[in-house]
Amino acid sequence: MLVFVINQHGEALMPCPTRKARRLLKEGKAKIIGYQPFSIQLVYGSSGYKQSVTIGTKIGEKQIGIAVISEGRVLMKGEVELRTDVKSLIETRKIYRRIRRQRKTRYRKARFLNRKKPKGWLPPSLESRNANTFRWINRFSSLLPNPTLHIEIGKFEVHKLINPSVGNISHQKGHSDGYYNTRYYVFARDNYICQVCKKKNKIVNAHHIIYKTQGGSDHADNLITICTDCHTSDNHRPGEIFWQWMQSGKKLRSYKEPPFTITLRSRVYEQYPDAILSYGSETTPHRKLIGLEKSLVNDAIAITGIPAIMKITDTTFMAKQFRKKKRSLHEATARKGRKQPNTTSRRNAKNTKASKGFFLNDEVRTPCGNIGYINGFTGKNACYVKSINGQYIVIPEKTHKQQSLKGLVKRSHQGNWRYQLIHNE
Repeated sequence: MLVFVINQHGEALMPCPTRKARRLLKEGKAKIIGYQPFSIQLVYGSSGYKQSVTIGTKIGEKQIGIAVISEGRVLMKGEVELRTDVKSLIETRKIYRRIRRQRKTRYRKARFLNRKKPKGWLPPSLESRNANTFRWINRFSSLLPNPTLHIEIGKFEVHKLINPSVGNISHQKGHSDGYYNTRYYVFARDNYICQVCKKKNKIVNAHHIIYKTQGGSDHADNLITICTDCHTSDNHRPGEIFWQWMQSGKKLRSYKEPPFTITLRSRVYEQYPDAILSYGSETTPHRKLIGLEKSLVNDAIAITGIPAIMKITDTTFMAKQFRKKKRSLHEATARKGRKQPNTTSRRNAKNTKASKGFFLNDEVRTPCGNIGYINGFTGKNACYVKSINGQYIVIPEKTHKQQSLKGLVKRSHQGNWRYQLIHNE
């Protein structure tokens, strides 16, 4: 484990081993200022010994890889998992607000055409990933003395990914060229014939082969013509024909990552003008040259241009954001309009935040020795514990997911980030 050190004046020094940090804390020469990652500040004046330090960052759609390199040694490496639930949460909020306007309650006017998007606006899902990517780059940059940033950015042309032979004026023509929209192109492609009952001259819909709830896109390759008689909720259920198509059909390539990477690319230019930028075509051969396998963390190491690895840390950190608070104004179950009014529930107390000295997202050790995080409380004496990968930690030979608070050992109190060090085997 590596400990980051800050001097008395707030300047970053070279990281130190755990043993030295423990001795400084025990002798009262330092104090803890952060746990994610673990960092201390000296309480006496010290300029410290500084070396050249490099931070390598591999930017992806859902994860980013970070590595800290100094004089051929890999001091720290790990992954940060970005949030992917922002879009679905906003969609849920939109549905709740629409439902509320149809009930006999206080009317909330629909607000539109009265807002102006600022320059550089991004959708909330992309803005969340963009902000969290820069958050972790800035965090490690502030804990290291004058680091050199190496960032891998992507440069894609989505039209060529779909059709490699595209060129000249054909760049402006897609699947739906000459049609009103993509749906009508799909209908014409299938000759207006239902692909279930094989009948024509019926009212048809465009059905998603891979459901939107399962990550399916609106691309023409994921749409198929189905008549209204066959496009029923029964056929969408597990085991039925639409479900079988989704399970056994061809898994279509997703083109969500290239636009995000292209958008982030311009932000990286603005945020880090002094950073050394590279591309995957440069990272891959160098990673093979230094003898590393393909992974997000190894790409982050190779991005730094390290000529040879003299020593590599035996731990990998993992960080994942956790939605700790629920601040939605509306819910699926109305509080008004019941036969017996619900006067006990409060909007600002939807989630139990703490119980018996434990808080949401606290890092704990279970009786079976597993390390996890409190995901929610049930009653006053029990809770749910999840691993950093989102899996429930259950008691062996038990079917329920609850864990008694009496058997848990609190390791640390955390905010809305789950940060864990994993020892490599």
